[in-house]
Amino acid sequence: TIRGPYRTAFKPWVRHNRETTESYDDVRALHRDWLESWNVHDAGAFATYFTLHGVSVGFDGSTIEGRDVIESHLRSIFELHQTAAYATKVRELRLLSADVALLRGVVGMVPPGLADINPAVNAVQSLLAVRQDGRWRIAQLQNTPAAFHGRPDLSDQLTGELRAELRTIQ
Repeated sequence: TIRGPYRTAFKPWVRHNRETTESYDDVRALHRDWLESWNVHDAGAFATYFTLHGVSVGFDGSTIEGRDVIESHLRSIFELHQTAAYATKVRELRLLSADVALLRGVVGMVPPGLADINPAVNAVQSLLAVRQDGRWRIAQLQNTPAAFHGRPDLSDQLTGELRAELRTIQ
């Protein structure tokens, strides 16, 4: 199973105190655990990290709305396909308010049976988290292909960054 360190560039928009530090830790844990649920092919766990009406926009632009629909969609993917595992690097985490956070990161995918990232599916992720009933959940997730059209140097740089993260977790 692939796990990753979650380094964060802290750019708080709210006053920093013990509660905000705990919020940063909790949002990073949400992101880590959510990706781990994908890596172990657990559709039920994956969906529980979303709000009841959470939205996931996939790499191909597919938009899935609602926790139950997200779970059903992922369950069929996991049953029909051997999915690649995520390797990730958090680039930024901001608390937009006491109960809203924005996490931005990059991800690479390691195909089943291989030990290296497939650069063709590198992506940039934006995750909007909200705190509900004392627990952080994903309200909106956006996966955008990191195509860098006409700029192969940026694609190579990102792949190198993700490979470095991958080496630290293997």
